[in-house]
Amino acid sequence: MPDTGGMHHRRLRVRLETNRHIIEGTLQLPSEGYRSRMTDFLNSHDSDFLPVTEAKLTWIEASRPPERREYVAVSVRQIVLAVELESLGTFDATGGPPAEPLLMSASTPPPAGGPDA
Repeated sequence: MPDTGGMHHRRLRVRLETNRHIIEGTLQLPSEGYRSRMTDFLNSHDSDFLPVTEAKLTWIEASRPPERREYVAVSVRQIVLAVELESLGTFDATGGPPAEPLLMSASTPPPAGGPDA
């Protein structure tokens, strides 16, 4: 039977740094599959802007006081550091928790040494 349910998203509190700004806010990623990890998500959007909600925007040189914004668009090309601060959970298309529990498996790193070791 085909999957007809809505897509689930994972919300993360993140810290993004550019040469001029520190942005702390919420980023929404797919809950599973390709681009569910923040590094894959950023790499797949290398020429795009990321939507960051509930953002605190700080100027590194302290030329202006920090600001809080409901939404900012951050150029992926300008990001020099990205850190996951906290998982806020998984949500469905309505913004609520999924009606059914997700069957997710943890990703595992490749074996040490690799095939040529």
